[in-house]
Amino acid sequence: EENPVKAGKLISLYNGALPNGDRGRRKSRFALYKRPKANGVKPSTVHVISTPQASKAISCKGQHSISYTLSRNQTVVVEYTHDKDTDMFQVGRSTESPIDFVVTDTISGSQNTDEAQITQSTISRFACRIVCDRNEPYTARIFAAGFDSSKNIFLGEKAAKWKNPDGHMDGLTTNGVLVMHPRGGFTEESQPGVWREISVCGDVYTLRETRSAQQRGKLVESETNVLQDGSLIDLCGATLLWRTADGLFHTPTQKHIEALRQEINAARPQCPVGLNTLAFPSINRKEVVEEKQPWAYLSCGHVHGYHNWGHRSDTEANERECPMCRTVGPYVPLWLGCEAGFYVDAGPPTHAFTPCGHVCSEKSAKYWSQIPLPHGTHAFHAACPFCATQLVGEQNCIKLIFQGPVD
Repeated sequence: EENPVKAGKLISLYNGALPNGDRGRRKSRFALYKRPKANGVKPSTVHVISTPQASKAISCKGQHSISYTLSRNQTVVVEYTHDKDTDMFQVGRSTESPIDFVVTDTISGSQNTDEAQITQSTISRFACRIVCDRNEPYTARIFAAGFDSSKNIFLGEKAAKWKNPDGHMDGLTTNGVLVMHPRGGFTEESQPGVWREISVCGDVYTLRETRSAQQRGKLVESETNVLQDGSLIDLCGATLLWRTADGLFHTPTQKHIEALRQEINAARPQCPVGLNTLAFPSINRKEVVEEKQPWAYLSCGHVHGYHNWGHRSDTEANERECPMCRTVGPYVPLWLGCEAGFYVDAGPPTHAFTPCGHVCSEKSAKYWSQIPLPHGTHAFHAACPFCATQLVGEQNCIKLIFQGPVD
């Protein structure tokens, strides 16, 4: 096939690349293409076993299996067999070969230093698997837990697990796989949906009381584990956005964002105080603040060049008084959000997230400002998709006020 069929793409909440650079299977985005040969699996034989030796014998058969340990002397092992109609992609922290997309803890923008390396990750080594139909419409479904190098998923005594009324076993992983499907797809009209937990067999449950509580939530029969354009997947330490191939086709491209940057710069916005021309730095020049970089007061949105005054003795270190309107607030450099997959429309970059200063279109800023993302074990808060910084302020974002050239 000339063009391999793409089911969709997973994008982790980072501004287009990992802080220390993309490397191999550890990168900020992962496209799922139809595999040359199907590698999906489906449940087949179920064994109820009373000795550890017997369960070991089954798990050594070189076939995929999921073991549910009910007690010291009872384990249910479900064997999985080849499925010629699906492809399986696995996501997790492990760098072992069964993992297609290696994810690491998202360190939010404010702590983006080498010292902030996470010592104790909460992301599971084999966190989840995504199973895609090989035929149109290439439906993608998500399941908690991934098969390890010996093709096993092992739910120990402590894991939440149960037998369903129809007799099949199911369970949850320690920190869970949470999914949120936006209402109305991933467009400027979308509204946030409700966060749910996905089981090992792909059923949908309400959230547990806390992230790793023993007691599962309630089964939500009206919802499924089918990923939709804009679905968010939270692996307790990293959040991924799922974009379908069709959704990406209608999304602005990197080139489009670059054109918007050049357009804004061509209008020669000026610092109203220093009257010098400002320019957004090229997308490749991230992290280093440039001389002409626009800065903004996040309480009012007035855009300036960098200057040293406006500190007031009675305010926080980062708080400044805007020379235009006297509003006091944080004063930060502005960065263009460059991961195109996070944009819900192709509008001009007019709004900045507070307090990080990432800039994108109005509709994209408003969309992400209202999405509650899981944080830690039971908190939710809106965050900037480009750097994962927790948003603050009345709206979580601000309309920027640029001054055109005076001449």
